[in-house]
Amino acid sequence: MPAEPVVAQTDIAALPTEFGSAAVLLDVREDDEWKRGHIAGAQHIPIAEVPARLDEIDPQAELYVICHAGGRSLRVAQYFQQNGYRPVNVSGGMLAWAGAGRPVVTDGGGPGSV
Repeated sequence: MPAEPVVAQTDIAALPTEFGSAAVLLDVREDDEWKRGHIAGAQHIPIAEVPARLDEIDPQAELYVICHAGGRSLRVAQYFQQNGYRPVNVSGGMLAWAGAGRPVVTDGGGPGSV
């Protein structure tokens, strides 16, 4: 059985604080999780939709993948890596982000929760 590809990891302290076209933060949580709260500037593609929406992510962008705790994002990062991207999984996910005191927002810009 082939080994899973090794994906780069980062923790919250090393993660950029702003995201856009050069540094993409891809949130792969479900819609209800996203609506409760997410990181400003993150791009949302639920895990089940990633294969069909792969072309929405620039292969040249610095790509960080996040979920609630880090497991789903690791699987998605492995998938991106197998498709020619250079993803970085965010260890600890949104739990670590919120635990570090970084802001979580709703779609309306108000305070969110994880």
